[in-house]
Amino acid sequence: MKSRATERDQKHAVANLSNLYRIFTVPESPDSTLGQIDQEISQNLSGFLRDRIVATEQDLAVIEQDFSSPEIPEQPTFVSDYTDFLMDTLVAQSVHTASPGFVGHMASALPSFMLPLSRIMTALNQNLVKIETSKAFTPMERQVLGMLHALVFGNDNAYYQTWMHNRDSALGAFCSGGTLANITALWVARNNLFPARDGFRGIAREGLHRALRHYDCNDVAVLISERGHYSFGKAADLLGIGRDAIRAIPTDGRNRIDLGALQQTLRRLKRENSRIISLVGIAGTTETGNVDPLNSLADIAEEQGCHFHVDAAWGGPTLFSANHRHLLQGIERADSVTIDAHKQLYVPMGAGMVLFRNPASPSSIEHHAEYILRKGSKDLGSHTLEGSRPGTAMLVHSALNIIGRKGYELLIDQGIERAREFAGMIGTHPEFELVTEPELNLLTYRYVPARIQQALQRADTTRCSTINGHLDKLTKRIQKSQRAAGRSFVSRTRLSPQQFGDDTITVFRVVLANPLTTPKILGDMLEEQLQIAAGDERAQEILADLERQITD
Repeated sequence: MKSRATERDQKHAVANLSNLYRIFTVPESPDSTLGQIDQEISQNLSGFLRDRIVATEQDLAVIEQDFSSPEIPEQPTFVSDYTDFLMDTLVAQSVHTASPGFVGHMASALPSFMLPLSRIMTALNQNLVKIETSKAFTPMERQVLGMLHALVFGNDNAYYQTWMHNRDSALGAFCSGGTLANITALWVARNNLFPARDGFRGIAREGLHRALRHYDCNDVAVLISERGHYSFGKAADLLGIGRDAIRAIPTDGRNRIDLGALQQTLRRLKRENSRIISLVGIAGTTETGNVDPLNSLADIAEEQGCHFHVDAAWGGPTLFSANHRHLLQGIERADSVTIDAHKQLYVPMGAGMVLFRNPASPSSIEHHAEYILRKGSKDLGSHTLEGSRPGTAMLVHSALNIIGRKGYELLIDQGIERAREFAGMIGTHPEFELVTEPELNLLTYRYVPARIQQALQRADTTRCSTINGHLDKLTKRIQKSQRAAGRSFVSRTRLSPQQFGDDTITVFRVVLANPLTTPKILGDMLEEQLQIAAGDERAQEILADLERQITD
């Protein structure tokens, strides 16, 4: 006979199971508990996105306390209770990357339509690894790749009618970001460099060591400027060629790859009997926003017979602008191009693409499985490093349609104009020093009091290095204090500009892609930095040391 406790436990189990079933039912009516919570979340998030500036600095150790338990809760939690937990702990301490005062990283405001449209993508929960789990999403993803392929390579409509939905090829691959896009590009380049031929089944099957032996070469290399993104080091590691295979070429006075130094490296590689997997050009360096001479690099790649990849994760959308697309001249000659949609296409994080000039190129990395990725299907998952993938292409498709080419042109033009305007403000201010001029919409600068600037002009090399060392400390202090205050945010990096000789200096880095960032906001940001320099105790100590340096 069952005890009362056992019966009670069974009733609780049935009730819990019933509640679990309920959270999988769709849809909830607006006046239901979950419907009310959904409205509350939307309102609270809208308030956060509208009203917050930059999250005030909270010690990470304090935040970690809210996420410190390794135990999975034994019993289900009410959605309302968990929502309150998220709002109090997660949302409250999130960084407001959409703030017009957040100009330190490559993140920006999202268009208002992205939040409701993201719900469609989440609710459908399509898996684009296979057409059986994505149906209409796969043709849409292929169209998005075709639209951006046309933006970059400019083929006619007949070309895309032939290739966009061709089951035996792919115009590109959708990835979760620029890192995987760059990895995919080098993966394709490596496999096409060592294809199968008599006596060799290809590098994909036999590996790098046998490929080198069969093709009678000692090593391989990827050539990219010293401003290259760190993702190429990851690619070299994953592809088994080693990070030392990334040959970082020095840059010129405008942070572009030095063509003379590149030619020297090419001659050295020939003497070493090394083959080139890819020559990489950058269209919008992460630190300074500069663009390599793409046409010249395309000429060199053609002469060398090597794959030419362009990392346009940041600068690719400049092609929308009739006024500025010439800055990327030569990109149409690339064999592959990376674009990050979650940067200047203004979609949520997790949307990168690599596009291939030759739709047959990705066939070198095809992988098939009988249960899901059968040969001859139109699945794009056969050409991706990732397996299961969400339907993020839907958000890119929505942005391309709702914003349109003309809308993107306005956004790009405004960002570049705003960067030039800010550079002018810095250049005419007696207390600041512009370090790198904006080519696209990035720039760098630092705070240098007028007396220190005059002292640097008179100082010898040793004294300059000493002064710059103190200025580095001052830049770091101002940047950290400004971030902690939470009113605005700039990032910082280390550069070796030619005008500073052999010195590597710390600078403020600003990215101006947010259309809501106004000249007044930028002026207020400079004023805040001046106030920190004048009122922060540690900054004052550093300035006092600087004064002693220039008066000794």
